[in-house]
Amino acid sequence: MEPFKFIKAVDNNSAVLSASAAGAKFIAGGTNMVDLMKLNIEKPSQVVDINRLKLEQIETLPNGTIHIGALVKNSDLAYHPGIKKNYPVLSEALLSGASPQLRNMATVGGNLLQRTRCPYFYDTTFDCNKRNPGSGCAAIGGYNRNNAVLGASNKCIATHSSDMCVAMAALGAIIHVQGEHGTRTIPFADFHLLPGETPHIENTLKHGELITSVEIPAISFGSKSHYLKVRDRASYEFALASAAVALDISGDRIQSARIALGGVGTKPWRSLVAEKVLMGALNNAQSYRTAAEAALSAARGYEHNSFKIELAKRTLVRALTTVGGMV
Repeated sequence: MEPFKFIKAVDNNSAVLSASAAGAKFIAGGTNMVDLMKLNIEKPSQVVDINRLKLEQIETLPNGTIHIGALVKNSDLAYHPGIKKNYPVLSEALLSGASPQLRNMATVGGNLLQRTRCPYFYDTTFDCNKRNPGSGCAAIGGYNRNNAVLGASNKCIATHSSDMCVAMAALGAIIHVQGEHGTRTIPFADFHLLPGETPHIENTLKHGELITSVEIPAISFGSKSHYLKVRDRASYEFALASAAVALDISGDRIQSARIALGGVGTKPWRSLVAEKVLMGALNNAQSYRTAAEAALSAARGYEHNSFKIELAKRTLVRALTTVGGMV
């Protein structure tokens, strides 16, 4: 770990000012950042502790919109009565990640910025364009079983690791940030970036910008939702494939759907094409499979991870079956 200056911010403005310095980084729960600093992957010259900021509230507005402070702990959000009742997909996603101890420390804002668990990113003896731009991608020709089949480029095939973000992608969350020049909002679909030619640029935050809250717009059928995670072991493991789904069903027809995939994309993967397939379709197994085929139609497998394409399809069908009552 490299030496750094440590600052405790007392309010949003001072936090943004301190983080605007060259080489500065925010820290809250530190469940990802500290590991990366120990491995000399992250080397901030200035660390800005934001734990004193008043960003720990979960507020439900009269119109049903939920505002979640960036410092809300993952465990507190997962067990919040309003989230469990109205958006079980988000609660289930949070509870499927990490361990209880980590969920008690990890924050919503930090989870949004969680970095990949690609082994080549973590091992500094290997080339990695995400860690060292222009060096190459060892995963493409290496052991890539856990890497992405959607959204990859010839520069990077690292998978986005967050469970929470998959659920928030399905729910169409909105991210609120504050920077030197004021506040702005970022639609969730626009926040995380595909690797393209610049895999080291992972999101649309500007340097020094602080995530202050996440907004979950009211969704009338949010309670009819589910998160399914398939992994090598039952706990403390990242997804091989996951699906966050919500369905609005009237009679025997699906009126509307929300679908996002995890464990298979270079970012949380909202599948608008699969949602379109389900709109107006019969609520049955055939419709689910057709949607799954559409969701993975652009997938590309590599030497060790091609199995993920079929696995993701089956995961999505199972999640839809659970919500649609076709078990």
